[in-house]
Amino acid sequence: MNYSYVSHLICPKCSTTCNVTEPQHLCTCGSPLLVEYDLETLAEEWSPADLRDRPADLWRYHELLPLQDPAYKTSLGEGMSPLVPLPTLQEDMDIRQLHMKDEGIIPTGSFKARGAAVGVSKAKELGVKELAMPTNGNAGAAWSLYAARASLESTIVMPVDAPKITRNECALSGANLYLVDGLISDAGRIVGKAVEEHGLYDVSTLKEPYRIEGKKTMGLEIAEQLGWEVPDVILYPTGGGVGLIGIYKALKELQRLGWIKSDKMPRLVAVQSEGCAPIVEAWNQGLRSSSFWENSETIAFGINVPKALGDFLVLDALYETEGCAIAVDDASLLDEQKRIAQKEGAFVCPEGAAAFLAARKLRETNWINADDHVVVLNTGAGIKYPDTVNIEIPILNPGEELQSKG
Repeated sequence: MNYSYVSHLICPKCSTTCNVTEPQHLCTCGSPLLVEYDLETLAEEWSPADLRDRPADLWRYHELLPLQDPAYKTSLGEGMSPLVPLPTLQEDMDIRQLHMKDEGIIPTGSFKARGAAVGVSKAKELGVKELAMPTNGNAGAAWSLYAARASLESTIVMPVDAPKITRNECALSGANLYLVDGLISDAGRIVGKAVEEHGLYDVSTLKEPYRIEGKKTMGLEIAEQLGWEVPDVILYPTGGGVGLIGIYKALKELQRLGWIKSDKMPRLVAVQSEGCAPIVEAWNQGLRSSSFWENSETIAFGINVPKALGDFLVLDALYETEGCAIAVDDASLLDEQKRIAQKEGAFVCPEGAAAFLAARKLRETNWINADDHVVVLNTGAGIKYPDTVNIEIPILNPGEELQSKG
């Protein structure tokens, strides 16, 4: 068997194909490129039983990943995050079965490690020496650290308001780090000019095709962890949308391999903030692409993306799975974050809290049924966002006694 069954890249808009043996970015039509595999051959040569004795990381699926030479694999042990049952919260929401796919425990503290692991590995295989990207925080942290692991240079530009912890991760990795007094879209324009003038390898969201492949392993894992079954609903906090696109791609590939049933696909839900909801606005209007969201602002910083390059891919996934898009407000998502911690002992990130709040709201309207099996993605560790928690704590003097609550 081959290490990878990758075959080529394809444009989802104009069907142009490209090879995977040299660096590729966007199609000439401006669309992101997607990775294709020889699934017919793979279906004959690969089965779930082959995974039984493999390490519990995302590289267990290497046949369905784009890295062709394992010598270039760059890993920190990422992947196979737990699918955690939430019995107290599911009773509180009146949902038959509720699971959290907890991405907060993998390297760098967020799901971004998946895209970085596969993207950096493929970049190294392609001979890349220096990569560049704009980021809202977690992606830059992941890509700069994995670049360091692979002995590659990195240039990262992030908004000045990005979480300080992610800034520190970039700085400690040795990245060429810059802050911009603006949004990720402003950072993107700066990076784009640098890429054009200095020939850096652009790893901006969807401007290289391999980040999706790392993110799609969340979908592969959910299916494997559920015994090659799929839930009824998957909710995902959506900024650039790569995770949702990746999960949908993974499940479609598993259907073609015959590993999951071809007649059932989870309803996918894109969750955004009311302060930045371009996907929601487009979905509400039945559109295939979104408009730039002016003056975007949300405490869930990871989903503060005014215009996603792959918005049409996100919307296609929603329409094709009979899913939906929903926006929630910041104050309520912080209340939900507190509720999850108190009921289940899980400190989720603001973006994850938004997804849980969306599940609650969709259950209240019966879009989610009481007998549904629901999976919510918590995309990062709550401890990476210390400024979102503001609680007054009593201070005791030495020798002072605790007051009884009875």
